[in-house]
Amino acid sequence: MQQITLRVYGILINDKKQVLVSDEYIRGNYYTKFPGGGLELGEGTRDCLKREFKEELDLEVEVGDHIYTTDFFQVSGFNNAHQIIAIYYYATALEPIKAPLRTKPFDFDEQQLKVYDEIQQTETVRFIEWDEFSADSVTLPIDKIVSTMVKQQFS
Repeated sequence: MQQITLRVYGILINDKKQVLVSDEYIRGNYYTKFPGGGLELGEGTRDCLKREFKEELDLEVEVGDHIYTTDFFQVSGFNNAHQIIAIYYYATALEPIKAPLRTKPFDFDEQQLKVYDEIQQTETVRFIEWDEFSADSVTLPIDKIVSTMVKQQFS
């Protein structure tokens, strides 16, 4: 049975023109993606994004303009019976980021690796300098499209 999975992601660009990404280690694979996650029943897309930033980064955000919604078929990388629809918005931090910010990709600490051992997933976040940010900075196909759109919009 095919299912559609709705995901919501935020593009957060700080005042230094750096782009926030999440480095994730899931079931033995490494992914760099934008912060966000799955829509829950009874939740609007903007509320979903606010919840995801709060859960993942303990960060209150303001959800801004819509950037993109998937307009092509994209199968889930985790389940071939699932189609992904992803919605992207700009996000603005309403407070300083409390989560530890890394400077290197996939720089997990000991506690994060313990979490991985338990649930087969862990993540950390970092900023990418604007000049280094591109579609090659992220892993997922839809994120690559959005990266190019964001880069073109601000160039």
